[in-house]
Amino acid sequence: MRSKTTARYVLGFNDGGHVLMEDACVVYSGSTIEYVGCDYQGPVDEERDLGDALLMPGLIDLDALTDIDHLILDSWSGPELSKGHQWSEDYFRNHRADVFTAGERRDIREYALLQLVLHGITTYMPIASEVHSEWAESYGELVDMAETSRRLGLRGYLGPAYRSGVNVVLAGGERSVMFDAERGRQGFADALRFIDHATELDDPLVTGVLLPCRIETLEVDLLKATAAASAERDVLVRLHSLQGLLERGIILERHGVTPLELMDQAGLLNRRLLIPHATYLDRNPAVYGEDRGDLGRLAQSGASIVHCPLTSMRYGSALDSFNAYRAAGVNISLGTDSFPPDLIRGIDAGVQLAKILAGSNDAGDLAGYFDAATLGGARALGRPDLGRLEPGAQADMVAFSLGDIRDGVHDDPLRTLILNGTARQAVLSVVAGRTIMAEGRIPGVDLEYWRARAQELFTKMRDAYTLRDARNQSANELFPPVYARVER
Repeated sequence: MRSKTTARYVLGFNDGGHVLMEDACVVYSGSTIEYVGCDYQGPVDEERDLGDALLMPGLIDLDALTDIDHLILDSWSGPELSKGHQWSEDYFRNHRADVFTAGERRDIREYALLQLVLHGITTYMPIASEVHSEWAESYGELVDMAETSRRLGLRGYLGPAYRSGVNVVLAGGERSVMFDAERGRQGFADALRFIDHATELDDPLVTGVLLPCRIETLEVDLLKATAAASAERDVLVRLHSLQGLLERGIILERHGVTPLELMDQAGLLNRRLLIPHATYLDRNPAVYGEDRGDLGRLAQSGASIVHCPLTSMRYGSALDSFNAYRAAGVNISLGTDSFPPDLIRGIDAGVQLAKILAGSNDAGDLAGYFDAATLGGARALGRPDLGRLEPGAQADMVAFSLGDIRDGVHDDPLRTLILNGTARQAVLSVVAGRTIMAEGRIPGVDLEYWRARAQELFTKMRDAYTLRDARNQSANELFPPVYARVER
């Protein structure tokens, strides 16, 4: 079936980059785009006119939260209170347990994937918080998640997260990492098993990848095994690294090298590696404040970074120069990393932070950020058929309405969307030619049910922090309200 979608604005692709077209259309048949432009005259089986909207490539989120929102809880606390959000040493040694049942985990994942669809994400690589699990993610969890993802029609790069250690608060109050190497090896075996499962599915919307946890929670042998498996199977690896001074200090103390050097020594630093968040290189003011070669080393390796500007900002950090990373040749993709999975707000945060850090309005590279959300993600995945609207590319696209008076006036629709809008304005999402969301509705999904269900699961998650806290503080003590609440 040949489908034609028309909009006031279309972000097409020509001569190696995005171009903006007005009163244009995209025509696709099956999973492939056939035409992008203003003068299509051929026959079609289905037509859709989006009116005053911006039709663009589907957004690629390579650090997509597939859990219940935690940032609403833990992005406000100071150093002492935040210790209560970690595992205590006693919990690690004696009381580890799953907070959720397998069925509840399935519900959490479905809720999270629905959020991706509603916010215009068409391709994702998941991240879930292991703090609520007895250890990390299991093979079975990801098998279930793959089925949910396929049913909803998203394009997923999936694998169970694994680790050989956990960030903890020791009995004396110090932050550290405690290890269970055997659990790390079991998790890695599960990850390889899932890659085999994804291959057997033979579904273009499911790709197996290796998703180890934070670099400080992985023993060197597990890092090396991950690198070897990635090379042997030619699969991607995403490793959270270069994201904080605590991580840097732990790696330096334990291994005598920086996190970037450790990745290189382990054989991970190459084109198959994706690094969220990559903010703490030597040029970061909190490290040395000058470039001593880290940026060039990262660029030369071919690795990609997953920049998560909104989440980084909410935890008090930022990429010190988006433009410097791009100028050095580092491929930048985007991620959301927390709720909401809103890359429109994320781009806005990144653009405005770039201006502040550089002290200049023209440092806000809006085109660069849109490229990162589309072309940069596609490049990180090795998928030149994603992230662009051109003949031969995959029919992955999303549209954002610009027709509400609250959207303001139009000069450039990209600026209007970023400055005045959010991803909640998504009105169409198509993946591989299948419409998975239209006018804010997902076929066969009762969103009111999922809203209520998520609140139930969130309450259970919030209450469970008390069990892990060394001081067993109540949830209300760990997560105090903005203002004191008056009881009825």
